[in-house]
Amino acid sequence: VIIAETADVDVAVVKCAGAAFAYSGQVCIHAQRLFVHQSIFDEFSKHFVKLTNKLRSGDPAHADTDISSMIDEDNAIRVENWVNEAIHGGAEVLAGGSREGSFYPPTVLTRTHNEMKVCSREIFGPVVTLEPYAEFDEAIAFINNTRFGLQAGVFTNKADEINQAFNRIQTGGVIINDVPTFRVDHMPYGGIKDSGFGREGLKYAIHDMLEPRILVKDF
Repeated sequence: VIIAETADVDVAVVKCAGAAFAYSGQVCIHAQRLFVHQSIFDEFSKHFVKLTNKLRSGDPAHADTDISSMIDEDNAIRVENWVNEAIHGGAEVLAGGSREGSFYPPTVLTRTHNEMKVCSREIFGPVVTLEPYAEFDEAIAFINNTRFGLQAGVFTNKADEINQAFNRIQTGGVIINDVPTFRVDHMPYGGIKDSGFGREGLKYAIHDMLEPRILVKDF
């Protein structure tokens, strides 16, 4: 996700927290890397961490539960190992970071770099990285610096940044003023690079299961 300087910070914080930690981050369009313009980075970080720390853990069957255990303890341990690797590499923990059995708390990291697994691989857990950027082109380069390319979210109110994002971000979908976790059934949903090929969605899935044929006649 890119959060530009013209973004509504309050809206972006709420949407990004939901995208980061819903289902304990165990969805393929989980928001994993957040790039925030340096002019609003401190404000965004403060509110995002505050909201993260307020998330309620518990039984997923209860309506007031925000986050619960991961699918199994092995995956919670894997996430713990990836976070610890990042910490040993110089990352700073802003929230979370301490596993209890199969429960891994919502975790926010900063001062990360792309060689860390929490940046370069799909963590599939409740962990996000939060980093500042100076120029919009730089943020796009950060987004593209991965072998994955499913969806990206961009919070901006500038038309030129919207166009730059759509034309240059290497993902199957770009979601403006919302998070990459957005999906509706009739959209052509899918990724590029190591995020797969083809598109889901009613019409597109049907097309993928059919073989087009052509008849050419020379009268």
